[in-house]
Amino acid sequence: MSIDNKATSGVSASLRTRHSALGTRYSKGFSLIELVIVVAIVSLLMSVLLDRVWYYQEMAEKTAMEETVGALQSALSMRHGKNYVRGNPDDISPMSTENPMKWLQKLPRNYSGEFYDPSPRSVAPGNWVFDLRTRELIYVPDRTEHFVPGKDGKKWVRFHVNVQYEQVVRGGINEGGKELVGTVFEPTEPVNWF
Repeated sequence: MSIDNKATSGVSASLRTRHSALGTRYSKGFSLIELVIVVAIVSLLMSVLLDRVWYYQEMAEKTAMEETVGALQSALSMRHGKNYVRGNPDDISPMSTENPMKWLQKLPRNYSGEFYDPSPRSVAPGNWVFDLRTRELIYVPDRTEHFVPGKDGKKWVRFHVNVQYEQVVRGGINEGGKELVGTVFEPTEPVNWF
């Protein structure tokens, strides 16, 4: 090996040693400021994500409640049709006071049963209950961040059967009687949820 090669290899070895010493000094990990910034960014992203998750959970809960109401409306229409076919179209009065959950072939998992004058605190959130005093079906929501209580100020939704009648008019003359035109399973008062 020539003298030039030895000098060059010595210089390059010296530079490698200095470079690796500098590299190890700066590559030991995060500085405290970098760590604080990363933790702040991750916590901000997690809070935004959790807020969205809770929002969508509440939307899903409302949708599940509306699906149960739709199933009960269908069952009510079928019972009304059955009475009509059997020749008892006006025999709807018992349906307006009975427990609508009995119309379903299979009870929902979140149905808690029948109670006399329940309060929202006596029913587990996210469950249905039938009030024997008012003869109304009640749903107590679990997530209520976007739920506005009704006139009673309680965080629940009360449902009942609304029987609709029309005046009987034949030949342009009001005969004074009423005729059943439909039944609707609806909230007792308008629901303000989202």
